[in-house]
Amino acid sequence: MTRFFAFLTRLSHYRGFLFAIFFASILFFSYTAPALAVSKYIKRFIASEPVTLDYDRAGNTKTFTPEDFEQGKELFKEHCIYCHVGGTTLQDPRVSLSTEDLAGATPPRDNVGAIVAFLREPMNYDGSEMSIWCRQVEEDWIPQEELEKLAAFVIRAAQKSPGWGIIKRP
Repeated sequence: MTRFFAFLTRLSHYRGFLFAIFFASILFFSYTAPALAVSKYIKRFIASEPVTLDYDRAGNTKTFTPEDFEQGKELFKEHCIYCHVGGTTLQDPRVSLSTEDLAGATPPRDNVGAIVAFLREPMNYDGSEMSIWCRQVEEDWIPQEELEKLAAFVIRAAQKSPGWGIIKRP
């Protein structure tokens, strides 16, 4: 029994340190990353509430939240904006990311699944050969769920964002 009391006495010397470790572990394990704040652009032009978009030509749909569109916008800014500023295509200004041009591609790229398929295996606009402009997006680079959010952002921007994909000529 005296050993037990000796142990408690030694332990009391480390009470502050043990409390700090305990408190730090509670903070560490209870922390969750803050959600990506939805920008004014998304709220005003893309969606202020969940939106259901066509997923494929078979009639399947998928619902995306404003947070999903925000994540898609951020992915677009990180990976696509260099060639597709405002939904235009710098390499070929005749083809943009407008709803008309997306639907007119071969195969059509006017739904989430079709844009994801294009990004996984990019083809030129008429579908005759691999695109030399877009990099093939592998699953280990951008996972399916994230790529769907990027595609949803592109489609919704084409539907709702003023000036998206419109080329102003002098």
